[in-house]
Amino acid sequence: MLYENLAKLSALPGVSGCEEPVRYEMLKMIEGHCIYKVDALGNILAFKKGKQAPAHPLLFSAHMDEVGLIITWVEESGLLKFTTVGGIDRRVLPGKSVRIGETFGVIGSKAVHMKSADERDKAPEPDALFIDIGAKDRDDAFTRVALGDRAVFTSQYTAFGDGFLRGRALDDRVGCALLVELIGSELAYDTHFAFTVQEETGTTGARTAAYQAGAEIAVAVETTTACDIPGTPPEKVVCSLKKGPVLSFMDKGTVYDMDLYRRALAAAKAGGIACQPKEGVYGGNEARSVQVAGRGARVLAVSVPCRYLHTPSCVVNRFDVDETLRLLGALAADFGG
Repeated sequence: MLYENLAKLSALPGVSGCEEPVRYEMLKMIEGHCIYKVDALGNILAFKKGKQAPAHPLLFSAHMDEVGLIITWVEESGLLKFTTVGGIDRRVLPGKSVRIGETFGVIGSKAVHMKSADERDKAPEPDALFIDIGAKDRDDAFTRVALGDRAVFTSQYTAFGDGFLRGRALDDRVGCALLVELIGSELAYDTHFAFTVQEETGTTGARTAAYQAGAEIAVAVETTTACDIPGTPPEKVVCSLKKGPVLSFMDKGTVYDMDLYRRALAAAKAGGIACQPKEGVYGGNEARSVQVAGRGARVLAVSVPCRYLHTPSCVVNRFDVDETLRLLGALAADFGG
């Protein structure tokens, strides 16, 4: 069910603060496999009974939210102004199709022949863009949208090439789908799981989820940027698709527990699981909030390499996803002892 679940999750809108559609579907996926609750912030907190209690409380987390846009103003013409939610490269915005609830639109900008030479050479700021939903005027637009509504990119989830998958919000619906599989399996130790909200806007949900779980060891299951394309200097590739899950020793938000990092590498080697270190200190994820919640926790990040992160078409490979699932199973057994 891993890839069926991933296809469902990729299709759902869930911009930070509006994760309800994703949460609703995920609750259906884990029903009957664990006990769970939804906290006041909107996190799903799940607990799966294993064969025995772990030596140290253990948590696996993945975030439900995605980057997107939020409507901030409506012009008299009916065009919508917006700003970004989470980190989006503004160069990918012009001309993209978006959806606001059940309303479709297109991100537009000034016609190229009206731009100055300086404007043509630079990526436009969000303030210089708008969303066209085909409204005849401001009043008509307000019959379809409201200020504060979120917009998501419209992109078809599909398989292509040699095991590649393309879709919107694979960051981090891949992590969510992987943890659903782990919950559905037989575990050696009792394990906590968190499907968190608002990771893309400051890792807010993870802090409250980790506090409630009270874990001493935590694994953030994520995606991370793969720059394995022609023209990239070797030291900037970071990681590559079809080489297995990525283990981080440090990123822009977290210094990871080196004992957990080494144990994960050893578990991968012992199990014949493809695995790769993250080659550089880049990015960040909710581990930074998990490690300081409550009394603190030792943390590790296990990531699926992903091309074109935070765009309408994230790309991952089934080999990496499958190997990540194998590694997570091994870590659930190793870290519980």
